[in-house]
Amino acid sequence: MSEQKKFPCIQVAAGEIHPRVITCGDPARAERIAGMLANSKCLAKNREYWTYIGEYKGVPVTITSHGVGCGGAAIAFESLWRAGAKVIIRVGTCGGMQPEVTAGSIVVATAACREEGVTEKMIPLSYPAIADTDVVCALLNSAEQNGVDVHKGIVLTQALFYPSFIESTVKLYAKAGVKAMENEVASLLVVSSLHGVKAGAIIAADAPAFELVGVEGYEPDTDKVKKAVEDQIKIALDAIIAVKLD
Repeated sequence: MSEQKKFPCIQVAAGEIHPRVITCGDPARAERIAGMLANSKCLAKNREYWTYIGEYKGVPVTITSHGVGCGGAAIAFESLWRAGAKVIIRVGTCGGMQPEVTAGSIVVATAACREEGVTEKMIPLSYPAIADTDVVCALLNSAEQNGVDVHKGIVLTQALFYPSFIESTVKLYAKAGVKAMENEVASLLVVSSLHGVKAGAIIAADAPAFELVGVEGYEPDTDKVKKAVEDQIKIALDAIIAVKLD
C-alpha cells in the first residue's frame, strides 16, 4: 500500500505491522515497551497513536498506543486489523471494584461490560464482549511462569472517568462481582471479535474505582503500581508470542 493509503489516525499502512500486537493507552508506555524489543523501529507518531515494531525473543511484535477512551481506541483497533493484526493484547490500568483488587493488583479480563457508548453503534448490546480463550490462557500461563499472582474475571468498560451528576453503574456491577473498571477493553474485544482477531487484556489496578471511594479517596501506592505495570508488560509480551496465529 502506498504512502497515500496509510490508515487514518494511526498512519500505518497494511502490511507494515507484525500480526502480534501489544496496545496501551499511553504513548510513553508504548515507547517504553518498544525499548524492550530487539531491532525496535518507530513506524509512526500521530496524535496519541504511536506505533513500533521489533522482536521479542526472536518473534516479531508490534506496539501501538491508543489513547484514553473507546472512541479513539476503537479507531486504533479497527485500523490495526486492517493493517494486518491477528492477535491483540491490551496492557492498561484500572480502578479496582472488589476488596481484593487493590493498588498493584493485576486482572486478566475474561469479558467486559459494554458501557462505553461506542460499540453499541457497531453491533447490538446483546452481542457479548468476550476475550479470546487462547489469549486468556496464554496470559494466565505467562503470569504463572513469571511468578505473578493475578485475578481473572469480567471488567467494566465505561465512557466515564470522573463521576458526575448521574450515578454510574460501578456500584451495581461491583455487587455482581465485576473485578475492575477501565475505559477501552470492551471496544477491543468487540472490534476484534467482529473481525476474527484474537484479543484479550491484562490491566493493573492503581486504586479502587472513584465511585467506591470518591475522587478524594484516590490514593494509589505508586511503588506497587509501578511494579504491577512492569509485571503485566512482561506477562503480555511472553503471552503474545505464545498465542498461535490462525
